[in-house]
Amino acid sequence: MKRKKASDILSKIRESIRTFPTAPGLYFMKDASGTVLYIGKAKNLRSRAGSYFQPAADILASRGPGIAEMLTRVATVDFLETKSEVDALLQEARLIKDIRPPYNSDLTDDKTFPYLEVTSREDFPGIYITRKPKKNSRLIGPFTSARDLRAGLVLLQKIFKFRTCRLDIRQDDEKRRFFRPCILYSIKQCSAPCAAKISKADYRLLINDTVKFLNSKRTTFIRKLRCQMEKASAQMNYEAAAIIRDRIRMIEKLDDRGTVEGNVQPEVFAADPAEAMHKLGKLLNAEAPLRIIEGFDIAHLGGTETVGSLVRFIDGKPFKAGYRRYKIKTVSGIDDYACMREVLSRRYRPAAQGSELWPDVILIDGGKGQLRAAEQAFEMLTPKTPFLMAIAKKEEIIYVSGKNSPIRLPANSPVRKLLQYVRDESHRFAQHYHHILRKKKLFKE
Repeated sequence: MKRKKASDILSKIRESIRTFPTAPGLYFMKDASGTVLYIGKAKNLRSRAGSYFQPAADILASRGPGIAEMLTRVATVDFLETKSEVDALLQEARLIKDIRPPYNSDLTDDKTFPYLEVTSREDFPGIYITRKPKKNSRLIGPFTSARDLRAGLVLLQKIFKFRTCRLDIRQDDEKRRFFRPCILYSIKQCSAPCAAKISKADYRLLINDTVKFLNSKRTTFIRKLRCQMEKASAQMNYEAAAIIRDRIRMIEKLDDRGTVEGNVQPEVFAADPAEAMHKLGKLLNAEAPLRIIEGFDIAHLGGTETVGSLVRFIDGKPFKAGYRRYKIKTVSGIDDYACMREVLSRRYRPAAQGSELWPDVILIDGGKGQLRAAEQAFEMLTPKTPFLMAIAKKEEIIYVSGKNSPIRLPANSPVRKLLQYVRDESHRFAQHYHHILRKKKLFKE
């Protein structure tokens, strides 16, 4: 009987996969309860997802015992089509970090994709590859391959001659005239602003041309390179043709990237966690060091498909295994306050009963109204609660339960940056889940 049931499930999965598009995207292996077990990316969704369930497929030999075990639990397979393979790769990384499926071993850490950073606030901006950008820099990316990006940056520097050193170069430094530039100037790979070999205005034009080149389609430039390659090949100068071919590939690889706004990597932009937690404790007059912050937000579409999010930070850093999502069950229509009360009541009922520990700080995305809704939720649970706070968008005013006056912190305050990080992460996590619910009902709460 069990064999027949397994055979029926397998037949339904194969039939479902036949309807998948042949476009790039993500596929989701789910168990009978709808929980995602594994997320994968594919150039061809139908072909890739179907390869797991071919009669002749030796999954144990080709993909290992973990995947073989997972397939015994799979009840359904779903998909999410993307615009490109690059988009699939970036979305896969974000979803695996957020959802943490049990059979995904890669991409579960906090490693991020690299950016090209232009230090535009400096007199003579540099262009660097970084996973931890500075404040107020101009960013391009994230890029999907650090190796391809490094190769592309070398080629770009040969063309535009911008600096990649970390020297502190200032326009008003008269000693620059006596500075000896490095070898990159001698081999015509840098314009040497360090030695005053180029004016500030001309160097700015150079940087602007580089950024414009990166943000354009570059078809004219690539067409010119192809003509050079074909000419070299016709003259049987195959070595030169191969060098030009490699340059074309490097330039084309610069398109394998996302956008700063569309492919958010919140881990990249955090404040110093230890400093922020210490100063938050002083701000709240905490008797003991603070360690755990939990942040909440609500998302909906016109009062439908409403969800709540919980993000957990430990010692000022996101703890992805502690993230949770809540489908709203008791509220209909648009009532963010009631939704917040429901989510908080569900989350902290075990703590009120003594079966789970409280966090040190609870942060609500919102202003006075959301904070009051949170206070009402805790009035129904227990009179003793952790520090309860809310942070409002735009003006970034901080409200603390029990304090009459709101708190305003400067933009560079580590505490403000940390609370913004928690708030933005809870908002992103709620919106991301809500966006997925609108497209496909993929994940179990």
